[in-house]
Amino acid sequence: MTGFDKEYLKLLKRILQEGQEVENRTGVNTIKIQDYHFRFDLSKEFPILETKQTYYKKAILEMLWIWQAASNDVNWLHERNVKIWDEWKIDSDGIYRIYEPGEPNMSTYEEDREVDVLDSYSASIKDPLAKMNPLKLKLDENGKVMTAKSLIPGKNIKSAKWYGKEYVDTIGTAYGYLVNRYGYTDELIWTILNNPTDRRMVYSLWQNEFLRTAVLPSCVWSTEWNVYKDTLNLQVHQRSCDVPLGLPFNVTQYATFLSMIAQVTNLKPGVISYSINEPHIYVNQIDGIKEQLRRGSVYNDYARLAPSKLESIKSDLENKMLTLDEKSDEYLRCDADLRIIDIILSPVKPELWLDPSVNNFYDFDNSKDLKHTKIKSYKHMGKIDFPITQ
Repeated sequence: MTGFDKEYLKLLKRILQEGQEVENRTGVNTIKIQDYHFRFDLSKEFPILETKQTYYKKAILEMLWIWQAASNDVNWLHERNVKIWDEWKIDSDGIYRIYEPGEPNMSTYEEDREVDVLDSYSASIKDPLAKMNPLKLKLDENGKVMTAKSLIPGKNIKSAKWYGKEYVDTIGTAYGYLVNRYGYTDELIWTILNNPTDRRMVYSLWQNEFLRTAVLPSCVWSTEWNVYKDTLNLQVHQRSCDVPLGLPFNVTQYATFLSMIAQVTNLKPGVISYSINEPHIYVNQIDGIKEQLRRGSVYNDYARLAPSKLESIKSDLENKMLTLDEKSDEYLRCDADLRIIDIILSPVKPELWLDPSVNNFYDFDNSKDLKHTKIKSYKHMGKIDFPITQ
């Protein structure tokens, strides 16, 4: 396994063993610990998980959406078959709808349920997340309280906020919106090239003025950059972390971002210091986490065996799978175990490849093909589906 896998599994175990279960805004409880810290030396390893499949193209495209395209438009992602922000997209009427957790279920669907729409703009910049003063109701042009119904059959609407039609199909004033407004990427590259000893290469995606109109205020909210002995190094700060879904994406994409910026500034990628406040798992993710921990345990057990024994186990697993439903949990576990055996018998090291001819960050291909960016020799133990909580 990669070093990232080993540390990641330690984090999962710690959350399960030491974590506190708490309520939160989503309606699905989380189990959290106070904080966690990773350190990735990119000269030794490119961090991407093997214990579950990381869809690295989607992760890298999300990073380019934020830092290269400087966009908050979800359609940009859709054009590249990336749908990870769909739950936070503002609808065509300028309203953002929040739904009750769970999969669509027509038997409990209340098609005619209406909720009052809250006005995001009624929050003060001094209280942008409306912690101390609740949001006011949004009135329509006739002075009546605006209401909203569900737009997703089978999903019951829980609440709704008004952002305005200028933000339709976006996530509001978050992430790429702020990168574009403040020109963060341009300033970063210019500073590295012209004043590499600058101690003020700090870029914050947490701006009070724009929190009230951000559908989801930035989780990875701050980066700090440092040039040291011809290497480019990065500190990443995350205010809150969905460990099963968000963290694998975030780590791989910021390792790629650092590597890209290093290449176009004639530096070598160095170290990422990655700090997380409140790493958590949702209670509906526990089964998937247990499977991931099982894979880590199986890997450790198999790694102690002779190759001939592993070949025998491989044959038994292949024969067993012939008798199983391909969609069954047992079949998927067998498939994961076969992948583990392959990783042990034919080990490879994941490697980020960037087209060396690219010397301008904005020239890196951001199409769905990612022509200038590949992760070579990436083996994994299969996908694990985790539910998304809005």
